[in-house]
Amino acid sequence: MEYGAIDLHMKRSHVRIVSEDGSVIWKGRIDTRRAEFERVFASRSPMRILLESSTESEWVAQTLESMGHVVVVADPNYAAMYGTRNRRIKTDERDVTALGDANRLGVYRAAHRVSAAQRQVRRELRVRSHLVQMRTRTIGLLRALLRQDGLRVPTGSADRILLRLQQVAVPAALEAVIAPLRHLLAELNTQLAEAEVRVDARANGDAVVERLMTAPGVGPIVALAFRAVLDDPARFGGDARRVSAFVGVVPSEDSSAERRQKGHITKMGPTELRALLVQASWVIWRGRSPEGATLRAWAHALADRRGRRIAIIALARRLTRILYAMWRDGTDFGDRPRVRVSVAA
Repeated sequence: MEYGAIDLHMKRSHVRIVSEDGSVIWKGRIDTRRAEFERVFASRSPMRILLESSTESEWVAQTLESMGHVVVVADPNYAAMYGTRNRRIKTDERDVTALGDANRLGVYRAAHRVSAAQRQVRRELRVRSHLVQMRTRTIGLLRALLRQDGLRVPTGSADRILLRLQQVAVPAALEAVIAPLRHLLAELNTQLAEAEVRVDARANGDAVVERLMTAPGVGPIVALAFRAVLDDPARFGGDARRVSAFVGVVPSEDSSAERRQKGHITKMGPTELRALLVQASWVIWRGRSPEGATLRAWAHALADRRGRRIAIIALARRLTRILYAMWRDGTDFGDRPRVRVSVAA
């Protein structure tokens, strides 16, 4: 049997094909394009091909699988996969050699490949997030330009900024300057309104998302993102602690012998989901809904002892585990299982 390895890059990638005994059958550097992968692999007998998880890995894996090969998208954080590489000297050639040996010997850890449906949700949420950021930056620039003339736009929601801007007597010269920003905000508001309709439609058509939304502080965006990023609850073996570690809301640790030292949260994993869970924690913290009363009281009591910042992060960690438990057990928030949570952050 032959074994393939690809050190994948955006423009050009290193490819290596070896035999059972490690002898090199083919190696080279090719453009990272479908036609090039087909040129190298289409005519070969089915083999196992190893490549690291990256932005390009999924479409490359699907391309290779369409030719009959078995593709393993590997976790690049698995250090043992590079056991044959000298850590002091790193080159693409050495990387692909190490990947080839890891594939042949079976020394790798497969990364989870998100389903096509949830990849689509993640794309839509990323576009929506980008539109929100564009609107926020545009409003910030608009306010700054007005302040230079001693003018201020009344505070309020971002989607009504143009209505509030009409209340400001803008000089003709300045009006000509901000006119493009008016047009941009109008278009962004239209696009975001359409995005919200799509988000609501997706949320209302997904039983898992509807269940997650029964938790306090969790709306369609948080629920959809949680569902899309985790994709399959079984991948965490039913352990809610693994989920909070995956999201990056657990404390880092530097312990040895009798010394035990925990630090700030690791911030590893999906940045956008982690930010959304922290935002949801702030909603619970500031809210008054009876559903969130228990969590809110717990967080405020923790804040009295450890400070508000630590309390919010601990609440995000607890909310992460609760949402996972709800999904895993098929229960709504009112019937949620009790989840033990460390308060360290």
